Amino acid sequence: QVQLVESGGGLVQAGGSLRLSCAASVGTFSSYTMGWFRQTPGREREFVAAIHWSSGRTYYADSVKGRLTISRDNAKNTVYLQMNSLKPEDTSVYYCAAQRFGLPSMSQNGYNTWGQGTQVTVSS
Repeated sequence: QVQLVESGGGLVQAGGSLRLSCAASVGTFSSYTMGWFRQTPGREREFVAAIHWSSGRTYYADSVKGRLTISRDNAKNTVYLQMNSLKPEDTSVYYCAAQRFGLPSMSQNGYNTWGQGTQVTVSS
């Protein structure tokens, strides 16, 4: 079973950048559609971005378009989330998710494997 480990979170000032990484411990990483979600206390987990396992097509929440970029390196079994022009409202725990041969989904139900999350805090 695939395991996901996120890293790269931290504290950054508004307007700054961070790059999150999610490393997968599986030999068939290229067959997994990958997603990023985020969750703040008291709120539901929300979709951020996804990348299709075959086409590499990317999908984004409207709130992050133009600022966050999802990418993958199949040779390194890693998916990334480049976060630029960060805003205080981007403060959240960010989770990596995976679904083998999955279609990119904006719903948590579209993924069956999750990482433990990494905290991103953007100060104003």
